[in-house]
Amino acid sequence: MFFRGGLVAFSPCVRALRPGPVAAMNTGSFVVSQPLNYRGGARVEPVDASGTEKAFEPATGRVIATFACSGEKEVNLAVQDAKAAFKIWSQKSGMERCRVLLEAARIIRERRDEIATVETINNGKSIFEARWDVDTSWQCLEYYAGLAGSMAGNAMIFKPSPFTPVSVLLLAEIYTEAGVPPGLFNVVQGGAATGQFLCLHRDVAKVSFTGSVPTGSKIMEMAAKGIKPITLELGGKSPLIIFSDCDLENAVKGALMANFLTQGEVCCNGTRVFVQKEILEKFTKEVVKRTQGIKIGDPLLEGTRMGPLINRPHLERVLGFIKLAKEQGAKVLCGGDVFVPEDPKLKDGYYMRPCVLTDCRDDMTCVREEIFGPVMSILSFDTEAEVLERANNTTFGLAAGVFTRDIQRAHRVVAGLQAGMCFINNYNVSPVELPFGGYKKSGEEPESVDANPACRDTGCNSDRTDQVSEHSCLRITWESIQILVLPRPAAVISGNGNQASSYFPFLSPKALQKVLMCI
Repeated sequence: MFFRGGLVAFSPCVRALRPGPVAAMNTGSFVVSQPLNYRGGARVEPVDASGTEKAFEPATGRVIATFACSGEKEVNLAVQDAKAAFKIWSQKSGMERCRVLLEAARIIRERRDEIATVETINNGKSIFEARWDVDTSWQCLEYYAGLAGSMAGNAMIFKPSPFTPVSVLLLAEIYTEAGVPPGLFNVVQGGAATGQFLCLHRDVAKVSFTGSVPTGSKIMEMAAKGIKPITLELGGKSPLIIFSDCDLENAVKGALMANFLTQGEVCCNGTRVFVQKEILEKFTKEVVKRTQGIKIGDPLLEGTRMGPLINRPHLERVLGFIKLAKEQGAKVLCGGDVFVPEDPKLKDGYYMRPCVLTDCRDDMTCVREEIFGPVMSILSFDTEAEVLERANNTTFGLAAGVFTRDIQRAHRVVAGLQAGMCFINNYNVSPVELPFGGYKKSGEEPESVDANPACRDTGCNSDRTDQVSEHSCLRITWESIQILVLPRPAAVISGNGNQASSYFPFLSPKALQKVLMCI
């Protein structure tokens, strides 16, 4: 793995943050009262600060934490602790490191519901999805634990998004319990200034960032000053292509999965839905019907399938995109407005109804820019050549999807798509073994411990045996294999709220983003 001296991480928070068992943690009752930085194996207040931030519970709009943003001295202490811990970690045998990672995976599995509950409170996604994320986390740890014997490891300093600072501390606690040397996994909280201190620190050897294109560009500039390798995952505007010969029910489910997972706050969502004209009316009618049936509400309730967006400014931004879409000629078939749950404690939450837009054109803002919310734009097409050209007409290149019964066509289209990850007859379903990354402004360097930017992967729906043969379910072409070993710490910085899920810094910088699919 990529553990080596300086990535920012989480702290042992849950038991200290709550007075009773997880079952007693209900929406509207959670409050953070302890430090949110983690350094040297313990929660600490930063020795200096570059400002303060407030974290909100998206479901209720309540402030659940007020915390100091780490200053330059605090960042330096975290880096030095990471360097010291790496000296211990790198001297352990591969078997010893493997056992630690497997133990961490076991603890995550054991505390699945507890972790998922805190994650849901912190970022608003449904408890159903949060459990899925936790499962992905321990699976990823188990997978990479098997490679621990061939690498020296890495230390991590993790700076989570200031919107989601809480659940990251659980992972730090788990690592400490599992036997990771104190300081190998540190967390510094903060905003842009804290991230800058990390990027420019002379002892940080690598920077991994998930967030916006403008911020990613600035991080590239800062990393270039120190000739540091970087990994960027900057979002996308991914195409989802629905051919007329598809299994319609499967395609509709795929479109919902590609647009409304985690309230649409997923970097690789397929929000440009291209539908062949022969089935446009039928497909659109069924999508609207299914979208209107999505249950919105308290994300901790088992029946909820869509929770609130990450914060109020983002909710207003998404609603602004819909307003502009209508002004530019798009038609709202359903949703696109604020949703107020019946439960009075949720009245100040950041909820909206999932939106389906039609009559969309390629030049519309809603089609060209990443909205990062529950908004699906439906576009029609005639031919394969036409849709391939239009699908690639974007500055992004993170993911793409194709629905068709013709597997030869599927792989032909996928081969022509300018996207790092392509799905066939499914979407947003990916095993931990696959690399994750994009082209163009979606970032660089696909994420996997043993993949380089030349790697490309295709995930197919193996359940659809009528469409995809067993041997064509997964196609990975490795043009070369690279394993990066760093003598100094690495920094992971998260700029998005819902994407900054807390279980991911346990991965190497090269493996990190494939899980940040938000999962």
